[in-house]
Parts: sequence; structure tokens; C-alpha cells
Amino acid sequence: MPEIWIPITIAAAFFQNIRSALQKHLQDRLSVAGAAYARFVYALPPAAAYLWALSASGDAPAANARFLIHCLLGGVCQIGFTLLLLWLFSFRSFAVGTAFSKLEVVMVALLGALLLGDALNAVAVFAILTSAFGAVVLSAARAQLRAAGLLASLAQKPTLIGLACAACLGASTVFFRGAALSLEHESAAMAAGYTLLVALLMQTALMGACIALTERGELTRVRRNWRRGCAVGAAGALASICWFTAFTMHTAAHVRALGQIELLFTFLATTLVFREKITRAELAGIALVAGGILLLLLGG
Repeated sequence: MPEIWIPITIAAAFFQNIRSALQKHLQDRLSVAGAAYARFVYALPPAAAYLWALSASGDAPAANARFLIHCLLGGVCQIGFTLLLLWLFSFRSFAVGTAFSKLEVVMVALLGALLLGDALNAVAVFAILTSAFGAVVLSAARAQLRAAGLLASLAQKPTLIGLACAACLGASTVFFRGAALSLEHESAAMAAGYTLLVALLMQTALMGACIALTERGELTRVRRNWRRGCAVGAAGALASICWFTAFTMHTAAHVRALGQIELLFTFLATTLVFREKITRAELAGIALVAGGILLLLLGG
């Protein structure tokens, strides 16, 4: 089935929404870095179990130098995104930077074309730009930011950090896709599962070492909160399995653009479950995101 990446991406966005909600509860007991580390370390067992289950029906891929380099770069970029986000939150005007960090899908398209040669037609480019603009509008509306404020802040440090966040997150996506493709394995699921496990091992080692050096006692707190951590890890592993599989099957820019359907899930939860009022700007942002996704699926 050539379009199987579509339901897999939607599942990835759904599980990511669940992981984000669970991680908020974990952050009440851990530092942001500790909560991020828990996301990696507690995702290891389900990711290993998934790869073991897949290996029953076929041989695991053989790692090569290009694969390991791409995995390492992807892991470092994802950790860099986390650290930049922490820095961003230290500014009073962090909402501005957060809005610009939503341009991640544009970064994925640019880096995918430059590093992997992923081609996009004109319709796909327009769809990606539309959904990315919608994500920025939605984020700005939630933070009660006006267009004039966004434009005036283009040269300010929080904006630059937000753009760096988008670049790091976009680069991690492209590098992970490059790692999976470099395996040249006949099974996309196997290549994705293997890439995920290796990336998690690298990220756990790197971030664990950083936390041990900078936040004494945080690793102990991560172990003590293993019940909540396991829930975050399970949801995160399911989301990552779906993301990595979709990246392996299809162009990363398409996958991340469709993945913005996560914003629609959040919007529905906000309106239907929490009964929060929605502004016109938020509705406009959602309409742009939904329109971009629909255009991508129909003509991209």
C-alpha cells in the first residue's frame, strides 16, 4: 500500500500528543532536562522489544559508518533542540521565540533537499509553507502576540533562539531519515526500528553524561519516578516508532507537515474536553494548518 505512511504519521502525532501530556506531569517532579532524559531512557525497553519482535521475521540491518554518523548527528541535534528550548524559556519574551520555532517543517524541507536530495513539487512547497504559517499564527494567538510584535522582534535573541530550535529539530528529522535510508534494508519497519534503538542509546548516554555533570541528584530523581517515566517512555516509543517508520517510507518534509495534525488534536481537546474559548486568530491558524495538510495530501 503506497500511502501507508499517512495513517502511520497520524498515529505518530496522536501518540506524541499523549506523550506530551504525560511529560507535563513528569516535569512537576523533575527538571526539564531530567524529564527529557526520562523520555529517552524509558523509551529504550519498548524500542528494544519492538526491534526484537521484528527480528523474528527477518535479519536486523548491519550498521555502517554513514549510519552511525547520521544517528549521532540526529541525536545531538535533538538534544541541542532541548537545550535551546530551555534557554528560550529563560527569556521574558520566550513566547515570540516559541512561535518562530514552529517553522521546523520549513527547515525539514530545506535540509532534506540539501542533505538528502528530497524533491518537492510546487504544490507541496506551498502546502508546507501554508501549514507552517498557520502553526506560527496559532502559537502567536495563544500567547496573545500581535503581528506587529512578531515583526518587531525579528532581530531579537528569543527569535533567533526559536529559529535555532526549529533548525535543530528539523536537522534531527533529516539525519534520522538519512540514517535509516543508509541501511538500505528491504524492510522500512526494520530499518526504522533499528535506527530508533541506536539513536536512543546514543541520546541516553550523551544526555545522561550531561545531567550527571550539571545537575547532581537528577538521575536519582529520574529513577525514583520510574512509574511515570515508564508511561512517558511507552507513549514516546510508540510515537517515535511511527515517526521513524514514516520517515523511512516517505519524504521527511511531507511527514512533518502532515504531523502538524497534532495541533488539530490539541485544538479539539481544548474545545471539546476543556471547553476553552477559541479566538478568531486561533481559528485562522487552525484553518491554515488544516488547509495546508489537505492540500499536501491532495496535490503534494
